[in-house]
Amino acid sequence: MTSLDTALPADWRDGHFALRIEGAEGPQAVALARGAAYDMTPAFGTVSAWLNTPDPVAAIAARGVTLSLDLAAAAPLAPFDLQALKACGVTYARSMLERVIEERCRGDARQAEHIRAEIRGIIGEDLASLVPGSAEAMALKRNLVERGWWSQYLEVGIGPDAEVFTKGQPLSAVGIGSKIGIHPGSAWNNPEPEVVLAVNARGDIVGATLGNDVNLRDVEGRSALLLGKAKDNNAACALGPAIRLFDAGFTLEDIRQAEITLAITGTDGFSLEESGKVGIISRDPADLVGQMINPHHQYPDGAALFLGTPFSPSKDRDAAGMGFTHHVGDTVRISSARLGVLENVTDRTDACPPWRFGIGALMGNLAKRGLPKA
Repeated sequence: MTSLDTALPADWRDGHFALRIEGAEGPQAVALARGAAYDMTPAFGTVSAWLNTPDPVAAIAARGVTLSLDLAAAAPLAPFDLQALKACGVTYARSMLERVIEERCRGDARQAEHIRAEIRGIIGEDLASLVPGSAEAMALKRNLVERGWWSQYLEVGIGPDAEVFTKGQPLSAVGIGSKIGIHPGSAWNNPEPEVVLAVNARGDIVGATLGNDVNLRDVEGRSALLLGKAKDNNAACALGPAIRLFDAGFTLEDIRQAEITLAITGTDGFSLEESGKVGIISRDPADLVGQMINPHHQYPDGAALFLGTPFSPSKDRDAAGMGFTHHVGDTVRISSARLGVLENVTDRTDACPPWRFGIGALMGNLAKRGLPKA
């Protein structure tokens, strides 16, 4: 299983990173700055407070405590703590079409390939150049309404308003090497490999990491009102390995140019590998952040924002036409050159370690340790 020393990107010694590890006395907020490690917990207590400073990179040298850290032996946690866990849906043409397929199937995977071919015949698949909310998008909407093919997923995919939902509660995400949970009541589900932005309370994007927005496709396909049940389950949100902070060598433009690769290896011999470019997103990452945090809605502890997945795996697994679904024991590896590797193994949600360490526990732990000290 991947550990921090192999999960970080190859050029990690050239950059600045925010991560969390399980220390001897409790969670530690740790910085990596050009290969050196610093404990940020004495100064800030949480990653959230650290990233809310005017300049998180400058704060490392100014307030960090030099730390001797064995990356191979460290116990990694998800790199966010008090931040809200938010996610955007249907931000890519391919994932938008898959959501429409789920809706038309009513959660029945056996109908997916037939409906996939039907919808491609009506609207095609090359919607990447269509600007959401534009006159061209609204003309397409009118055409689809007339044909009886309009969908709530198309509304947020090509309409003016993005879908922004709550993926999970603060501190509920798991990090690299932890189990990820699939509800045993689901027969059609998949990982969603995504870039996740680190956003501070002012709405500034300060860095990015990788995420797995585990999704129960049959549950969401039955009704969009079941989105919470499809998305927010035990261990169903994975983040890591670390937040790469923006600096002179890594900016939002690097995110726009990034490519994400998903590899799945099952204990049954099944394997799958796909990749997609972040840049084919239908809405710019900065626009999505602006739709999440603005004068109408604030996040005082900051937020982690999933940008949506460039692809949902559809390779047949159990039978022809049935598409992909997880099995217990699948190894899921999500990678990107500048962000590293997020690797986890699937299990039932009730077999994954239960989430017990919430905000109250963290505040109590920090108080017991007398942190932060300044």
